[in-house]
Amino acid sequence: MAMTLRDIINKLLRRQPASASTARERLQLVLAHDRSDLSTELLDQMRKEILEVVAKYVEIDVDEGAVSLETEDRMTALVANLPIKRTMTGQIQLKEPKNQSEVDSPETEGKDQNS
Repeated sequence: MAMTLRDIINKLLRRQPASASTARERLQLVLAHDRSDLSTELLDQMRKEILEVVAKYVEIDVDEGAVSLETEDRMTALVANLPIKRTMTGQIQLKEPKNQSEVDSPETEGKDQNS
C-alpha cells in the first residue's frame, strides 16, 4: 500500500506533540526543582519518609508510586501519587482537636481545655 503525502505529513505531525509534551514535562520538573531550592538528597529523604508514613496507614505499591515536584502557574507543589493496595483497619485512631485554639497553640497540646 502506497503512502500518500498526506499520510506522511500526518505521521510526522503526530510525533511532535508527544516529544514536545515530554520536553515540556521535563522542563517543568527542572523548574520545580530549581524553584524549590531543595537538594536532591533532601528530596530523596522526603520521598522516603512520606512513603514510610503513608505505609503506616495503607498498603501501597511503592514500585508504582511516585513523589514529585510539579509547577503550575508559578506555584510549586509536592505531589504524591501512591497506588493503594488495601487499607489497614482499626490500627490507629487519630484525635481530632476540640476547637481551633488547640490547633493554633502548641502549648495546649495534651491538656484538657476545661482544666
